[in-house]
Amino acid sequence: MQSYFIRRLLMMFPLMLLISFVAFVLLNLAPSDPAEIALRINAVTITDDVIADMRHQLGLDLPFLQRYLNWLWHIIHLDLGRSFLNNQPVLSEILHALPITLYLAFSALIIILVVSFGGALICVIYPNSKWDQSIRAVLFIFTAIPNYWLALLLIWGFAVHFNCFPSNGLSQASGIILPALSLSLGYIGTYLRLIRGTMLNQLEQPYVFYARARGLSASQILFKHVLRNSLHSILVALGMGIPKLIAGSVVIENIFALPGIGRLCIQAIFGRDYPMIQAYILLMAVLFLCFNFMIDLLQHHLDPRLRRGE
Repeated sequence: MQSYFIRRLLMMFPLMLLISFVAFVLLNLAPSDPAEIALRINAVTITDDVIADMRHQLGLDLPFLQRYLNWLWHIIHLDLGRSFLNNQPVLSEILHALPITLYLAFSALIIILVVSFGGALICVIYPNSKWDQSIRAVLFIFTAIPNYWLALLLIWGFAVHFNCFPSNGLSQASGIILPALSLSLGYIGTYLRLIRGTMLNQLEQPYVFYARARGLSASQILFKHVLRNSLHSILVALGMGIPKLIAGSVVIENIFALPGIGRLCIQAIFGRDYPMIQAYILLMAVLFLCFNFMIDLLQHHLDPRLRRGE
């Protein structure tokens, strides 16, 4: 287990280097000059000499490889630069916004898990029944609707028409409910189909017939054996799903005026705030790699077949 842990950890470093290089190259290919953008935002009179001085301050007059290595060195030391928009350290801006995004993502994840597992169990217990078909049909409709449309419909229904929940901000504890629902509804159908299909497949395995022959009840077979053996596929989907929820919060945060990472990213894109955009790309990459790493270790711990094949 320890050697596997070290191998997986070491594999993350070249991936992070590659992602950082790609992010740096893409933003350097942008047509706009970061020095000119920084000057325009700060309302400085722009001349050729002023632009040249700013390019020197930002290190843009250095060779490409040296600029990348300098930037990477600062990143390693957690110096992500300063925002072009407000001249604040990018790291402090991210650390201020990240808890709100994580709160939204994990609230949505709880809704996804509760509804997906509950709906999938009904579908597995009553396969191809009216309950099964109705649940899948409703969730298929939600999956097909973009989350920004769901957000607007939820605002119109529960905030404007019934006045049950606030339509923006987190001034009230209930303020997270509509954003979390908007973010989660599009994923519930996907997870429900995955859980349902995996569990129905497990129900056809020989060990289930053996368990029935031993006299185990249907609930014991379902919860003690089938559900446990279905966790492998579910955990893989979760490992990719959690970072997707965080990345997918961009639209939802802007609709509900939540000051999270997604809203920060949109402001950076429209303001051409290159340091913030680079930091956002790196943050998403780190989250994807870290969550996949944790899920992989959890799978390795739960599945003895993986440990034997180490």
